[in-house]
Amino acid sequence: VAAAAGVSKATIYLRYRSKADLATAALAHLRDTAGPEPTGDLRADLVVLLRQMRRNTARFRVMPLIGTCLAEEQHTPELLPLFRERSVLPRRERLAAMLEAAGGDPRQVAAAVDMLIGAFHMRSLAGDPFPADWEERVVEVALAGLGLA
Repeated sequence: VAAAAGVSKATIYLRYRSKADLATAALAHLRDTAGPEPTGDLRADLVVLLRQMRRNTARFRVMPLIGTCLAEEQHTPELLPLFRERSVLPRRERLAAMLEAAGGDPRQVAAAVDMLIGAFHMRSLAGDPFPADWEERVVEVALAGLGLA
């Protein structure tokens, strides 16, 4: 990493406390977080975020990466918390903020976020292909559950 960046190892260690810190910072940087600004159309904005999540997963083979973070928890205990902080929680917080701003009941928003992200991970783990309208259907179910459909 230091050679590719054209700096010394000492410079890398000044910026990053550990390999886990460096790896999760790199993943957070590579994750496609750019996208159109929210339009105010909650349904369309959620669909865009789910499609972005699917693109990121395809680009970085995220499911094996998650498995590695879980498997390494005993040997590298700081890896999973950093991965959560930099990759998992920002997405959850963004979805929750969108749903709450649209009037979603805060007591139910966390469950809706779990449904939106969990549906994606389960379909990926099952190996089922994603239908072209998958995001629209999942968003519709989540919004109906919040009474925002």
